Amino acid sequence: MAPFFREHNLKMMSVANFKFAPYNRAMIATSVIIAGPTASGKSDFAHRLALRTGGVIINCDSVQIYHGIENIAASPFAGRPITPDIDGVPYRLFSILPLTQQISVADYLGHARAQYDAAIGAGRLPIFVGGTGFYINAIINGLSPMPDVSDDARRRARHMVETDGDAVRAMLGEQCPADPQRMARALEVLLETGRPLAHWQQMPRRGAIVPRPVRILINPPRDILAARIAARIPQMMDGGALDEARAVIASGWDECRAIGAGELCRFLRGEIDADTCNQNWITRTNQYAKRQRTWFRTQFDADIEITNAPTDNDIDALVQRL
Repeated sequence: MAPFFREHNLKMMSVANFKFAPYNRAMIATSVIIAGPTASGKSDFAHRLALRTGGVIINCDSVQIYHGIENIAASPFAGRPITPDIDGVPYRLFSILPLTQQISVADYLGHARAQYDAAIGAGRLPIFVGGTGFYINAIINGLSPMPDVSDDARRRARHMVETDGDAVRAMLGEQCPADPQRMARALEVLLETGRPLAHWQQMPRRGAIVPRPVRILINPPRDILAARIAARIPQMMDGGALDEARAVIASGWDECRAIGAGELCRFLRGEIDADTCNQNWITRTNQYAKRQRTWFRTQFDADIEITNAPTDNDIDALVQRL
């Protein structure tokens, strides 16, 4: 694989629409991670970068990993057959799981590392793309070792969260997460080991991609993002999102795991009308984008930030520096 590199230099801060990290050193880029809030254009940007660099796209979105909800997930495979590549660009870890199967962050990291190794072995640039903070953090920083949890402890934890949330919050104390899935995860570890999740999270991390990927953040202004979200939702509806929501209901998949799925399922059950469904979907997507922007600002530490809806000029500028 030809060496890809970038230079961090304060003098480059105003080049194109890029913001560069204030370092003065060169780095060999053996991989890239392209992150950003939903509807920012990161998937299209990653595809165009892969075309220019001979890259492999590796998914790091926790919803796009599932098969059968491509429109709801805004997957690159929405409206097209699930194939190993698009326009000759290999795509990995998209639509690989049925809705009936669960995946942990550790499982995801194992898959991602295997695809990274395969891309490097084939002489291609691994390009991770997505907006799921847990997955991105695992790729960059690795994971603390976690104990195996028995099916019995997992079932007990889920049952307790569903039936007696107050008791669960009392057991977990101040560290109790607000999200029911995270609450159940913290409880199952406590039930299995007698130690809180924080104990395991403080142990040394392992499994990160090394050398660390060059971190690129696609971060358009909020008004541009809002307009893109408003335009995208009707397209997703027309593309078959309602049929996907029917599949979600039939599978018993947790509809709260994907923004849009819950709204569509409520519409199908007759709980809300179509206009309310669309508006709630748009509102929740904007709220999610806001949370993502906060996470990227505080947790991602981008090497390069693109502060507009990305264009071919941005690809040209980036390729010159990779």
